[in-house]
Amino acid sequence: MNENSFHQNKNEIKELLLHYRNFKSGKKFSYLEEESFIRIIDHFDDTEDIAAAIEAADYGAKQFPYSAPLLIKKADLLLATRKYDEALEILEKAEVLDSADIDLYILKTDVFLALDLQQNAADLLEDAIHLFAGAERTELLFELADVYDDYEDFDKVFNCLKMVLEEDGTNEEALYKICFWTDYTGRSEESIKLHSAIIEDNPYSHLAWFNLGAAYQGLKLYEKAIDAYQYAVAIDEKFDYAYRNMGDAYIRLHRYKDAIEMLQKVLELSIPEEVIFEALGHCFDKLKNYAQARFHYRKATHLNPEDSHLYFKIAGTYMNEHHWKNAIKNLDSAMRIDRNVPDYHLALARCYMETGKTKDAVINFSAFIKARPRNLSGWKELIRCLYNAGFYSEALEQTENAQRITNYKPIFIYYQAVILFALSKSKEAVLYLEAGLKQAPSLVSQFISLNPSLFRLSAVVELIARYKTRSKRKKK
Repeated sequence: MNENSFHQNKNEIKELLLHYRNFKSGKKFSYLEEESFIRIIDHFDDTEDIAAAIEAADYGAKQFPYSAPLLIKKADLLLATRKYDEALEILEKAEVLDSADIDLYILKTDVFLALDLQQNAADLLEDAIHLFAGAERTELLFELADVYDDYEDFDKVFNCLKMVLEEDGTNEEALYKICFWTDYTGRSEESIKLHSAIIEDNPYSHLAWFNLGAAYQGLKLYEKAIDAYQYAVAIDEKFDYAYRNMGDAYIRLHRYKDAIEMLQKVLELSIPEEVIFEALGHCFDKLKNYAQARFHYRKATHLNPEDSHLYFKIAGTYMNEHHWKNAIKNLDSAMRIDRNVPDYHLALARCYMETGKTKDAVINFSAFIKARPRNLSGWKELIRCLYNAGFYSEALEQTENAQRITNYKPIFIYYQAVILFALSKSKEAVLYLEAGLKQAPSLVSQFISLNPSLFRLSAVVELIARYKTRSKRKKK
């Protein structure tokens, strides 16, 4: 509105309010038209004088008792003051006078929702959408989608948005919203058909191409998803969400260099986010460029210093490079934030084991096992730690505990055999080795890996050879 129009409108309102005061005081020749009352009500509503607005609505309704717009205005004001039953009663009267006013249905919906009558609101709108067309029908479909969202009938939310797009494939609000609900409801195949049809009519709709890509991605068809996203960025080269999703699709395909290119594009186009830096760190991690991985993980920690998992990932890069002390430092940072993550204890135990701190390693292996008692890795590493440190009796005790808790997994029979050899109990050790070979001959490599020098013992070599021969015969 330009300055002249603003002043003109202001003067008109002043004049209307003067006529309104004269009307209320009963002065002669004071008459206001229906439209004048509506403008006065809107003025009081805009200035947040709700009481004056309701009073004006009452005067208007007395002057024009068959005016549906005035009744609807009053109902809207009553709704704002939480007089729901009174508002509903007035809307029922207005509906008798004019059932073709869309505001009537929107306000009745709001009243039903305020009274926690979601089904009434849904029933009302389901009937109303057949009474309207074009933009008004679209508005009601959005209202209906919100109602279904309110009482968690999410498939019907999707249905409403789908109806909007079937009638108007360029509706941006529906295009934005349906992408989320496609993913949430898992209706990717329907979304592919819908957006393919939209693209036929609107080939330059970047949102339709994006939604098509997201639907393919929901079905794990990552190559097709990338093709669709590439069309989206060809139409809108600053479409950061398309680059973001493309980056994720490339990660799923293990194409980490391509993913890095896309994610760096996201950083150019949008405000830096923790999740993007973390994803870049992950890509560099997979490419074994640990310095760059750490750089990006640290960038992520600057944005979210309370995310313990990021320090865990930094520690992982140091562990891959055998920089155990630096790894321990970052794991300590992770555990200061959250001590209850079992994987942190497992990683810390491995670092302590590598640096010869057996006691600290055992404490952390034990913490991991306490949290995940049926996890074989924790037991295996604890036993290896004790064995390599020369604590054979303790290692033997832990193999017995591991067997009991993991339902007697055969791997621990082999471990018992190795430890018994270390305790110079060779006859008993051979018996355990034979028991392991009977139960799970394929696990014999675990026996050898714990102490390769045992393969020099003739009794061990002969026993393993005998079971390999038997295994070959069975295969024949």
